[in-house]
Amino acid sequence: MRLIVAWIVGLFLIANGLVMLVAPGGWYAAVPGVALTGAFNAHFVRDIGAAYAVTGAGLIWFAIDGRARTAAQAGTAFLALHALVHVWDAAAGREHVHQVLADLPIVFLPPALAIWIAWTPHGRTSTSKEKRHAQMVHATMDR
Repeated sequence: MRLIVAWIVGLFLIANGLVMLVAPGGWYAAVPGVALTGAFNAHFVRDIGAAYAVTGAGLIWFAIDGRARTAAQAGTAFLALHALVHVWDAAAGREHVHQVLADLPIVFLPPALAIWIAWTPHGRTSTSKEKRHAQMVHATMDR
């Protein structure tokens, strides 16, 4: 189940990131609540889009190869910190609580799922072949 969710979340994040990179103005206008956060800045939207695309790629890489857990965790850290910025802004009065509720599916669900995928011990498990490979690498490094 985690592998399927990793693929779904990863592809969603990559798609979102690519739209942000290719059409930042369209993305800015289409996503509810974004215009309320400040003036449009195409460069900034593209920067964030790059982070989303890399995060999605890390989750998909981890779904393909369990040894990529660190890549998935780094991307997950970005998602979690981004969500915390939204919570902090609401707590400081810079964002309305109703906006935080509206952000649940877009800002808070992806990091929750990514944490479940990348940070829990029952995430992507290694195949027997991957375990043997890791043992061979460790044995070679110990020589």
